[in-house]
Amino acid sequence: MTSIGLSGGAEAAKPADRLRPVRIWLYCVALMIMATLVLGGFTRATGSGLSITAWQPISGVIPPLDAAQWQAEFDNYKKIPQYLIDNPNMTLSGFQAIFWPEWTHRLLDRLIGFAFLIPFLVFLAQRRLTRKLIAPLALLFCLGALEGAIGWWMVTSGIETSTLTSVSQYRLATHLCTALLLFLAMIWVARTLEPGVADPAAARTRRWPIAVLLVLIFCQIAMGAFVAGLHAGMGYNTWPLMDGALIPSGLGVMTPLWRNFFENAETVQFIHRDIAYLIVIYAAVLIWLQARAGGFAGVNGWLPRLGVLILLQVGLGISTLLAYVPLPLALGHQALAFMLAGATTAYLADLTRLRGSKLPQLR
Repeated sequence: MTSIGLSGGAEAAKPADRLRPVRIWLYCVALMIMATLVLGGFTRATGSGLSITAWQPISGVIPPLDAAQWQAEFDNYKKIPQYLIDNPNMTLSGFQAIFWPEWTHRLLDRLIGFAFLIPFLVFLAQRRLTRKLIAPLALLFCLGALEGAIGWWMVTSGIETSTLTSVSQYRLATHLCTALLLFLAMIWVARTLEPGVADPAAARTRRWPIAVLLVLIFCQIAMGAFVAGLHAGMGYNTWPLMDGALIPSGLGVMTPLWRNFFENAETVQFIHRDIAYLIVIYAAVLIWLQARAGGFAGVNGWLPRLGVLILLQVGLGISTLLAYVPLPLALGHQALAFMLAGATTAYLADLTRLRGSKLPQLR
């Protein structure tokens, strides 16, 4: 009887094993997306993002190859506000120093498209993908193409607007949030393809509190884009006080009031801090409740790990602020934010995937 049961279990596992290359592929693409986000943060922080003033999806793969082509690129850059206002004394070698990070960023974006499309077609030919998978994966490819278009739309805000020497914080936030959605969708689909059996811990755990946590983290990352776009981290570099007070006095100086939430650097940084406090408190309550309800067995082992990531992220954020936003800390802060969002998505996906048996919910 035992041998028959084991044999049956092995047979049942075979369809899931066929999806192992698909899962690895999706995780690799997700890592590439996170890498391009970190590189995008580098181009923004170094002022490199506006160095290429044309969108050439195909021919743009080839960088300037001779002195005349380099000079033509530099002449195009000389026409935009960033050069005229911030960098009027820039030399050709200085331009090349900001050109290469942006070119690399765009190249990596293109490579992500190929890294997604080619294996997708191969898996289709191998019939590894079920009908239920094909449409969502095709939608993810379309979302990736849209992300590229949004990226160029973001860049144009710093090229075509005579008053901006960097990109619009609204478009930066749109670009970042779209990329985040794509990253989380890759993680979600990959986790739902993991093999596994019904987990009593998953069946007894409510999913909506974790969904709320994910929404809070998403909002925090979006607000972080506004902090970056407004260079808000370069001011009010004290903690826990901000401008000498727990609640600074300049939060609502703009009219109409709503502009303060997106255009007032002081208000944007204050909101970013407060969402962080809210996430810490909310996660602590979730961990406390789960400890009382039965501990962290099974899928709920994700929860203490999330708690550690949250504390690390808060510590890194405070260190970045107090040190006046050095590039390594700023990029680490951004990368860890995506890791936290990805881990929360994986927890939520596992809760959904492992709820096979109908067990009563904990109240």
